[in-house]
Amino acid sequence: MIQRVETDTGPARVTWHRSAKARLVLAVSHGAGGGIEARDLRALAAELPAHGVTVALVEQPWRVAGKKLAPAPKTLDVGWRGLWPALARPGLPVVAGGRSAGARVACRTAAELGAHAVLALSFPLHPPGRPEKSRADELLGAGVPTLVVQGGNDPFGRPEEFPRGSYELVEVPYGDHGFAVPKRAPVDQDQALAVITAGVLTWVSSLG
Repeated sequence: MIQRVETDTGPARVTWHRSAKARLVLAVSHGAGGGIEARDLRALAAELPAHGVTVALVEQPWRVAGKKLAPAPKTLDVGWRGLWPALARPGLPVVAGGRSAGARVACRTAAELGAHAVLALSFPLHPPGRPEKSRADELLGAGVPTLVVQGGNDPFGRPEEFPRGSYELVEVPYGDHGFAVPKRAPVDQDQALAVITAGVLTWVSSLG
């Protein structure tokens, strides 16, 4: 089911993949350079509803409007806040999630919106080649249980670059920022996606 949601930055869109016996909602948004067709978002939407998790794929207003460039972080946060009532309406705990820029939004707003937890896919710890421009404070400041799923070769931050913290981290071997793996890698693309879905499922199953 596709739902249009009005926000202060324009209409957004939520594509619902409902679980027949849902116990929580996982709401995940896209990054600054793509939409909900990302391979990891599609994989989660296909796998998790069978395990009691309704997946809501969120398209920010700028994507719905057909723009190619994401707005400033504060504008992204406004759009996400405007979407939140629709995500919470089923009356279930909501895990705020996203990939890349969407993960940053989820971390920045989790505490104020009352998110049950945060799923950060391909968290952009720093711009490529600029480790001194760390965004670790956003991740560490989420204030709720957090899972980071990170490609082993992500130029925005490899798993070993992440600081210590109370979050959990799942590494996708050989994955880049989009979790693509090289053809020469000892794991194929399907195996990489299975690492993501299994890691997220194990984590959401552990949430109280």
